[in-house]
Amino acid sequence: MSEENLPPFTPQGLMEWLKPVEDPELFLSLVELGLIYEVSIQGDAVDVKMTLTSPGCPSAGYLMQSIRDRLLKYPGVAKADVRLVFEPKWDPREMASEEAKDKLGIW
Repeated sequence: MSEENLPPFTPQGLMEWLKPVEDPELFLSLVELGLIYEVSIQGDAVDVKMTLTSPGCPSAGYLMQSIRDRLLKYPGVAKADVRLVFEPKWDPREMASEEAKDKLGIW
């Protein structure tokens, strides 16, 4: 992606930037699943609060590292912290996009 096609350096823009990061079991974007709760920016540092599809998800470390790696590829991001939170509890009926719900068979 060229710099002119980059989403803006805003929380919403970085959510867009994170869309390619997928759950390795569901093959759906973490953003579309609603697993990324918050993105905040402080200078060149980005903080992400995310959750998992289940508290015991074996892919937690992989997902967190994938988000961190993706953020550090955005020009100007020097530091990326990813924190797991479990409140509110993830509910795909409320938090997933319509497209993700469709793919998950949730109506």
